[in-house]
Amino acid sequence: MHLKMYLSAALIGGVVGVLIFYPLYDFVYFHEHGVDNISAFNYISERFIESLQGNKPVKTWFIAKVGIVFGIILAWVYGKLHNKLAQIQQLTAELQRDLKGSIKQGEGPLLEFKSSFRWDYQQECTNKNIETAVIKTLAGFLNSYSGGTLLIGVADNGDILGLEKDFKTLRRKDSDGYEQLMMTTIATSLGANFCQYVHIMFHFVDEQYVCRLIVNPSAHPVFFKQNKDAKFFLRTGGGTRDLNIEDATDYISQRWRR
Repeated sequence: MHLKMYLSAALIGGVVGVLIFYPLYDFVYFHEHGVDNISAFNYISERFIESLQGNKPVKTWFIAKVGIVFGIILAWVYGKLHNKLAQIQQLTAELQRDLKGSIKQGEGPLLEFKSSFRWDYQQECTNKNIETAVIKTLAGFLNSYSGGTLLIGVADNGDILGLEKDFKTLRRKDSDGYEQLMMTTIATSLGANFCQYVHIMFHFVDEQYVCRLIVNPSAHPVFFKQNKDAKFFLRTGGGTRDLNIEDATDYISQRWRR
């Protein structure tokens, strides 16, 4: 999709260069050098006709290239602004949702609950596997078309467990330390450039802290790096699954079509 957009922008830019920049160039040249015995309109139109007839190939091609570069730059700026606007719209829409109401509705394609990020409630200790499960969920949301929201401190049945157990495992036992650990883990496991798609905030629900991670869809495929292996996770239905090489390749070719 991006390649088609840039090719279209280059083509349009080249045409604009010849049809608009070329006459503008001659207009400026006419007034700067004061060409005698001919009107500005006649001077510009004669030069323009010469370019269309191929009598000024070097000049025509140069101005066309200027238009091509101009078009590509505009396409790049548009793409950046469009992606940023989409992120803002998704973030705004998610923030307008009632958190307790979303929890009552339960998990779904765009929402998942995790009891904790580090603390194992069954074994009463920290568990690296729980941290891994959280990162896999984030990778699944990042790779999906719509992104999603992960709530940490909420049990599968919707009970509010809070973050107190997780906080106690940190050097800095507060939300700032929690967010720092979360971003560090995302950068290490998925890649630092994907942190920009994850927005972390904290809410006080039923006298307990809950961490809400709003995940925008990534502009590039996200692979979870574990034990030197790279796996591709995708959010489907109410869960996150590991795609095999064939399925991942097919999905990537559709999701990030160039």
